[in-house]
Amino acid sequence: MINADASQVYRDLHILSARPSAEEERRVPHLLFGYRDGARACSAAEWADDAKAAIAATHAAGRLPILVGGTGLYIRTLLDGIAPVPEIDPQIRAEVRRFSAAETHAALAKEDPDAAARLHPNDTARLHRALEVIRSTGTPIAAWRESRVGGIADSVDIDLETIVTSVPELYARCDARVDEMMAAGALAEVAALRARRLDAALPVMRAIGVIQLIQYLDGDLLLDSAVAAIKQATRNYAKRQRTWLRHQLPTPAKTAADKEG
Repeated sequence: MINADASQVYRDLHILSARPSAEEERRVPHLLFGYRDGARACSAAEWADDAKAAIAATHAAGRLPILVGGTGLYIRTLLDGIAPVPEIDPQIRAEVRRFSAAETHAALAKEDPDAAARLHPNDTARLHRALEVIRSTGTPIAAWRESRVGGIADSVDIDLETIVTSVPELYARCDARVDEMMAAGALAEVAALRARRLDAALPVMRAIGVIQLIQYLDGDLLLDSAVAAIKQATRNYAKRQRTWLRHQLPTPAKTAADKEG
C-alpha cells in the first residue's frame, strides 16, 4: 500500500488526514505514510520520486503496488512526469506569494491570459505558481508542461479503481469523518502542531482542519463554527476530487459516476 495523499505524508497529521491505524498498517506493508516532517514541504515532484522507489521496491518483493489517496496532482506527476521549469527567482516568488487570489488572477489576466482563463479565481496555489513561472521564466506554465519528463505511465500497466457513491451519501460520510476525527483527538493534534510555530505557508499548516482549529485556538472562531467550517471544506474538496476522477476514468465508469451525481 503506497500513499498518494498530500496530507498523509506528514507525521504531524495522523488524525486529521485519516491515516491508517497501527493495526491496519500491520496487515500489509504501508509505504510513504507519515514519513515526512511537516516543517519541510513535500512537493509533487519529491513525492513522485519517492513513489517510484516504493513501487520498484514493491515489485522487487514480488508484490503488487497499490497507490491509495486522492491527491490528483501527485498521481498525475507520477504518471506524466514534471515540467522542467527552472528554479524560480526567490524575490519574484516572495513577491507573488504576498498577493491575494484576486490580485494574482488579475495579474495573470494580463501576463498569462490562458492560465487566468483556465484556473479557478480562488485557486490561490495554482494561480501563484502560474504567475511566478511567467514572471521568472518569461514562458507560460502551459508551455513548460508540454515537455514533461520522468513519468512512468508508459512503463507500467495501470488499473484505476474508484468508489462511486451518491452525492448525499458522500457528503454524509464527510461530515461523519470530521466528527470521528474530533472525537479521536484532532484538536490536540492541531494544538501540538500550532506549538511548533511553523511557517503558515507550509502545506501541513494549510491542510483542511488545521486552519479552522487554529482559528478556534486563537479565539477567532467558536468550536462549533470551526467544526462546521471543516465539514464544509471537506465536502468542497470531495466535490473537486469527484470532478477530477471523472476525467481519469474510462468512458463507461465515467458515465456511471455522472449518473450517480
